[in-house]
Amino acid sequence: MHDLDAVAVRRWADACVRSLDANREAIDQINVFPVPDGDTGTNLLHTMQSALDALLRAPLTTVGEALSALAKGALQGARGNSGVILSQVLRGLAEAVQNTNEVTGTALKKALTRADELATAAVSNPVAGTVLSVLHATAEAANETDTDDLDQIVVVAAKAAAKALAETPRQLAVLAKAGVVDAGGRGLVVLLDTLAAVVTGTEVETPPQSVVPRTIESLTTAREAGSTEFEYEVMYLLDGADDTEQLKRDLCQLGDCVSVVGDGAGLWTVHVHCNDIGAAVESGVRAGRPHRITVQRFADQIEAQASRFVKDRAILVLASGAVDLFRAEGAAVVDLAHDITANDLLSAIVGTRARHVAILPGDPDVRDELDEAVAYAGAAGQDVVVVPTASPVQALAALAVHDPNRRAGDDVVAMAEASAATRRGELSVSENEAITWVGRCQPGDLLGMLDGEVVLIEPGPPSPENLSDLACRLVDRMLAGGGELVTLILGEACPEGLVDVLEDHLRVTHPEVEVTAYPGGQPDAVIFVGVE
Repeated sequence: MHDLDAVAVRRWADACVRSLDANREAIDQINVFPVPDGDTGTNLLHTMQSALDALLRAPLTTVGEALSALAKGALQGARGNSGVILSQVLRGLAEAVQNTNEVTGTALKKALTRADELATAAVSNPVAGTVLSVLHATAEAANETDTDDLDQIVVVAAKAAAKALAETPRQLAVLAKAGVVDAGGRGLVVLLDTLAAVVTGTEVETPPQSVVPRTIESLTTAREAGSTEFEYEVMYLLDGADDTEQLKRDLCQLGDCVSVVGDGAGLWTVHVHCNDIGAAVESGVRAGRPHRITVQRFADQIEAQASRFVKDRAILVLASGAVDLFRAEGAAVVDLAHDITANDLLSAIVGTRARHVAILPGDPDVRDELDEAVAYAGAAGQDVVVVPTASPVQALAALAVHDPNRRAGDDVVAMAEASAATRRGELSVSENEAITWVGRCQPGDLLGMLDGEVVLIEPGPPSPENLSDLACRLVDRMLAGGGELVTLILGEACPEGLVDVLEDHLRVTHPEVEVTAYPGGQPDAVIFVGVE
């Protein structure tokens, strides 16, 4: 056990800043993408950094004074709804342990209860499924623990917070639709996990913080909180206020996301989303002395989303073979050997962090999912173009002519022409009985496919001899219309020696043709064949 004294509070605050910094982007993204106001992780980090700065300027005395310095610094530097709530959590901790030299288990229970009360009071319209729900469940779990042992209570609190966080999508419909947990609640879990690690000296294992798979809607939610009817976020500090309840009522008439919270010593921070900036400030003037006024227009944040792009161009290949080969050529790759959803494709597009993305799909079966992902990425501000490729060999041909120094539009045209000039073939083993253009096939039969249609059938089961023979017949069929280069991508089931047999065959029948083979490792096709 590590006593939570003033020194430990400083250590915890420093660890919180580092943990929030590490989790900032993840917390931001589960709430909104791009960033109209969905910067909960950034807001929490900024607020906690302000709290730490205030603590570092204060003398190390009692743990209560240390927490008070944290709370005051958080209030002065609070950013966004989440920052305001964090300041009240710290204030609750400070008020419960005033004039003490260390925090006991009982004191922590009282601190969490007080933090719960203050944070709830800070919000004009508390809603279930938010950080408030997570904090309330944490306080309840701590108080139901029949012990005064600080180690046990802080671990119980951290685990209860993680469990409550996982429940937030079931409490708030917008979270369930978006497929995410509450971002502010996740930030609180980070802080409690960090506190538990400081107190116990070990990392605390908690349940997963997100149990709901992310959906496309989670990338397009409009803002951190409140109605899109209001265009501005107004925040200021307020001194000398006698009637903050009237101020709250005035602000609620102007907008939403209203909070007016204090440090218990006469300093208040005011937050509102509204359209009339002047009226929001004038309300503060009537209540006291507003200062450090900040105004943020949400549309400006939308325009600033371009900063998320770290490069101008990227190529994204969707293929079930030659994944390492495509990556070696500088392309981002989605491996189609696994089940892929539109969400996976959208995450890959966004993950390139490129302004312009050219996609080379190696499988026509993902067209619907790809269309959906491209539509959402385009709505979020990326320029995404799908180059018509239907096989890894066509994607490889397109990538071979890619020139990042060429205009984006011209480069796409060149890649499309290279793909169209490449005939695509495939040698595979039938999994089911089916009727094809050249007859009925049985499970285990060998299939030679040309441009997506079965053109050759060889009775199974597959062996190195009949696979090699069918490969030679398929390539001959493809070369009947001409060609100078045969490209092979070898799958998991490709027998050793098949390439040598094919090269020997072509040396006799088509001596002008060059053969290039790459290990692909795809589980579905024995080989992919491209002829240019």
